[in-house]
Amino acid sequence: MSLELITDDLIARQPPEAQAIIRILLAKIAELEARLNRTPQNSSLPPSTQHPHAKPVKPRSKSKQKRGGQPGHAKHERPLIPTDQCDDVVTLKPTECRRCGAKLSGRDHAPLRHQVWELPEIKPLVTEYQQHRLRCSGCGNTTCAALPAGVPRGQSGPKLIAFVALLMACFRQSKRRTALFVTSILNIPCCPALTVKQQTIATRALQPAYEELVAALPTQPRLNGDESPTKEGPVKSWLWTFVASTFTVFALRGSRAATTIRELLGETFTGVMGCDRAKMYWRCGRLQWCWAHLKRDFQALIDSDDHQAKRLGHDLLRPTKELFRHWSRCRDGTLTRRGFERLMRPIRDEIDGLLLRGVFSANPRLVGMCRELYDHRDWLWTFLDIEGVEPTNNAAERSLRHAVIWRKLSFGTQSPAGSRFVETLLTTIETCRQQQRHVFEFVTQTVEAHFHHRNAPSLLTDP
Repeated sequence: MSLELITDDLIARQPPEAQAIIRILLAKIAELEARLNRTPQNSSLPPSTQHPHAKPVKPRSKSKQKRGGQPGHAKHERPLIPTDQCDDVVTLKPTECRRCGAKLSGRDHAPLRHQVWELPEIKPLVTEYQQHRLRCSGCGNTTCAALPAGVPRGQSGPKLIAFVALLMACFRQSKRRTALFVTSILNIPCCPALTVKQQTIATRALQPAYEELVAALPTQPRLNGDESPTKEGPVKSWLWTFVASTFTVFALRGSRAATTIRELLGETFTGVMGCDRAKMYWRCGRLQWCWAHLKRDFQALIDSDDHQAKRLGHDLLRPTKELFRHWSRCRDGTLTRRGFERLMRPIRDEIDGLLLRGVFSANPRLVGMCRELYDHRDWLWTFLDIEGVEPTNNAAERSLRHAVIWRKLSFGTQSPAGSRFVETLLTTIETCRQQQRHVFEFVTQTVEAHFHHRNAPSLLTDP
């Protein structure tokens, strides 16, 4: 029997026990169908869960232009560096005329310049320290010369340690592939066990800078937060990210509960937290719920089989698109902040009214979601009340993207030491990107400071 034939009248003619069972089964079927219909466009599923060929074809006419660059487009080429910065300059002069063959002499004051870039011979720099052990002629004791300050006890220097750490953390290479690269390309003997020692040194060196950023989190006026599941050995864990205006902090913990937020933000955080609607963030000072998530939720209503939900989804999505249009203009400077707030007043009133309509719709699919949004509607509009707050949580989601890809390649970490390496290096990489710092130089300087027992460079100061 088709589900469309199971009407309320048919159910009402059944015994009470049968009615209860039928309604439970219908609800379960509806839940399973909703799960099957979930896509990255109407849920929080990542785009990688959907095969590219399975994406719906957008209704647009086929372009008549050929692939590649179009006539008249701006030319993109590598600019020439100054001649005095070149390692070698080869002067080429013609010896005879290409027409009559007469001998040529002189020089061209504006010759054509052609530069070729090539890799130098990759040869490691090896420094040997010969520690002499001498015997005292008076007492007979032997004394061995100490290594100079800053010389590591192991066989890896600061640049090599920084390079190996970034090869694994930034470029997402496994320890085995990293060891293979170092051995075959850099001509430095290396094995997977050595990369573990090097990552331990890098983690220990970067720990003070990391802890300084963690301590600064509670004082930030605006943060964006998100989390993603991962593993530490066989145990499920969560990788948290908190994005401030000038730095980002990652933390790998064994729980998704609010205890992690309390640990990192303390009890004194009074800033604005941009996030999805997960309830562990509700303990933060003031929230800004992500409108990109809400847009997908409204699209899920449109994609459902419930006609009442479809109608409300269409009605909510229309002003939401207007919201993003006005926000885009305000962000790029074509609309003033005052003009943006003026245009948003009717949109805010319309969406609040539509949510109230869902609250009183008596539709189980709509009532719960709309009541939560309406009861906390102030968290929808914080970006209008406080300048500098964005309506989406894209900053946190972007910061997690690299970490999620790394997790899929590595299947998580295997020990607490590996987890500390992940959170410390990801924090350093993302913060250097935000501050436009050269991450390799920063990690190298930090490892050098660690070997010299000096204070580590800070990620809170301006580069």
